Amino acid sequence: QVTVVESGGGSVSAGGSLRLSCVTDRWTYCKYDIHWYRQVPGAERKFVASIANDGRITYEDTVKGRFAIGRDGTRNSFYLQMNSLQPDDTAMYYCRRNQGDSPICIEGTWWGRGTQVTVSS
Repeated sequence: QVTVVESGGGSVSAGGSLRLSCVTDRWTYCKYDIHWYRQVPGAERKFVASIANDGRITYEDTVKGRFAIGRDGTRNSFYLQMNSLQPDDTAMYYCRRNQGDSPICIEGTWWGRGTQVTVSS
């Protein structure tokens, strides 16, 4: 079973920064995308940012220019650098691994358990 583990959440004041980490394991030689989502109580999870296996990066409009997603050195470690944080960024942040089907890799989607980000005004 693939695991996805987020870390790096915490509490900051408005204008502050946090760097979230997402580490996944097993079949790291497979082609997969990494997505970050966030969720507040009572609402659906919403897309934040993604990095595809080929390096293409996508951001949700409200985080463009403030957040940066990337690969953190090793092939199976990723980050979400969050700058200029605002109270509206308060949420549980989840990492998701999307993997396509190939002759040696199974198709699948795996979620982490999330890391809480709280931004105070």
